Order: sequence, then structure tokens, then C-alpha cells
Amino acid sequence: MKLERLREILARASGKRIAVAGDLMLDEFVWGKVGRISPEAPVPVVEVTGESFYPGGAANVARNLREFIDGVSVIGTVGTDDNGGRLLDLLRAQKIQTDLVLEDPDFRTIVKTRIVARHQQVVRVDREEIRGPTEKQVAQVTAGLGKILPELDAFIFEDYGKGFLGAELVRQISADLNAAGKIATADPNPLHKVDWGKVTAVKPNRSEALLAAGFSITDPTDPVMEDAALLEAGAKLLATWDSQMLLITLGEQGMMLLEHDQPPHHIPTKARQVFDVSGAGDTAIALFTLALSCGASPVEAAEIANYASAVVVAKLGTATVTPKELLASLENDNRA
Repeated sequence: MKLERLREILARASGKRIAVAGDLMLDEFVWGKVGRISPEAPVPVVEVTGESFYPGGAANVARNLREFIDGVSVIGTVGTDDNGGRLLDLLRAQKIQTDLVLEDPDFRTIVKTRIVARHQQVVRVDREEIRGPTEKQVAQVTAGLGKILPELDAFIFEDYGKGFLGAELVRQISADLNAAGKIATADPNPLHKVDWGKVTAVKPNRSEALLAAGFSITDPTDPVMEDAALLEAGAKLLATWDSQMLLITLGEQGMMLLEHDQPPHHIPTKARQVFDVSGAGDTAIALFTLALSCGASPVEAAEIANYASAVVVAKLGTATVTPKELLASLENDNRA
């Protein structure tokens, strides 16, 4: 992709409005250093030097979008606990709209705590409750979405398999999106069987694609275009999910784009350094969807998502990419 083409696409972004629905999480990072092994067990003792909190899960997709556009809404559930309040405060501080977030006193906000010592993750602690919305909450969400739907340019389903994107909620939202002719993309969870209702695109990673297709997970093949399991799973999912396209992220091998009546298109990775893959998939679905809403072709949108992901994996923690960083990434690649 040429730099001027990326500038042209991004110039259309500022006025776009995109909603993200899915499992909202609070990402907590506990930073420290290791100086000794515990006398109680053969584990390192981490001396804590600081803490950081970020919107995670579907909220991190919204956070990535917010770097490029003003109109971002999130849809999901938080508890009325301290962590739920902290997550809402973080979102509102970034001017991400939370009007459609359900605040449920019977729900415990999902928190992912990562303990990091000298740039190395020591352990992750998950506090979560897997529970879907009630019939009343489904009606509340769909009614609220109906009010903003005419203003939306695109919609993202971000499924971490924690229950928010239940079958009935997805069915109703997908039907409304299809009727309105909106761009809709989904980042699926292979263990959570959902009918995505003819969305524009679905974006699993390689392992997720194999599992969703009913295949065993195998090691990647190099070159990618000779990865028979990947190609077979992709073709099966493209038909099963009945989406217009399938974008499979491949880690260090980049991405694979599949479309009906088109040959598979492999996009090699642009990452030069990898410090932390936390949230890379969130960045990919965010930028892929945004690019489509700005008139990018599917291949261009996939290339933009690939460049964006390369930027965030070079950062530590749940990170985002800025327009400036995205342009610089492409410029550096064109010079190489």
C-alpha cells in the first residue's frame, strides 16, 4: 500500500461512528522486579513498583477506535462494584460513549490482572463471571441500539466467550444491522457457538479458525499458501458463517484474507519487534472495520490492520496504535 492511499483512507475516518458490543473487562497491570525466590515455594517474589489500569476485552477494541474517530460506543455489562466504576471512568475519560453499558448489581466485573517483572509477564490472574444477559437486558440493549443505529457506520461484535454475546442478542442485533445495510464484523470465540447472521467479516486467529471448523490444532506451515489445514478451515468457515469475507490472523506469519470467488490472499507480518501480544487481535478487528467503513477495499483494510497490529505488539501492556504511528509504520516499510 502506498502512503498517500493510507492518508486518503484515514482522512475519511474522523467523522465515522462505530459501536462495539461484547465482553467488557478491566485490564490491570502490576509492575515490579524480581530479586529473589520465595522461601515458601519455588516461585519468584515480585516487588511491586506500580499499577496500571486499561479498558480490556471489547472495551479495548473501542479504545483502539477512539485513537482515530470521535464517535465510539460500547455495549456490554459491568458490575456496580469498584472495578466496574473504574472501567466506566476510564472509558468516559477517553470520551467513549457508555450509554448502552448495562450496570448490573448482580454481576462481578471481569478483571484480568497481569503481574509483570522486567518486561516479562510472571503470571495472570483472572476474576470473571460467565453469564449472558437476561431477556429484559436483551430488550434493553436492542432498544438502545435502535436509537443510534441510523448514525452508525459500522458495528463490531467482540466475543471473548464470557457470555454477553448470547445467541438471542446476536440474532436480534444482526437482523437489525442487515436490515439497515451496516458494515458488521465479528471477532469470534471458538468455544462459543454463535450464528453471526451474515456479517460482513469474521476475524479469528489460526487456532480459533481450526477449532471453529472442527479441526485439530496443527503447527503452522511455511509457506502459508501451502498450509492445507488453514485453507480448508477457512473455506469451510466462509461457507458456514456466510460472511462476505474471513480475515485469519496468523501471528508471526501475518494474516490471510479469504473472500467468495477470490483466491486466498496472504499478507506477511510487518512486526519487527514483539514485546507483548496482549490486545493485538483487538487492534486488528478495530482497524480492519474502520478501514472498511472508510472505503478501503478488503485487501487494503487487511493490510492496514496488519500494520496496526505490528505497532501494538512492539509495546508492553494492552496498547493502542495512533494515526501517526500507523503512517510511520507504513512509511518505514516502504523505505525498507
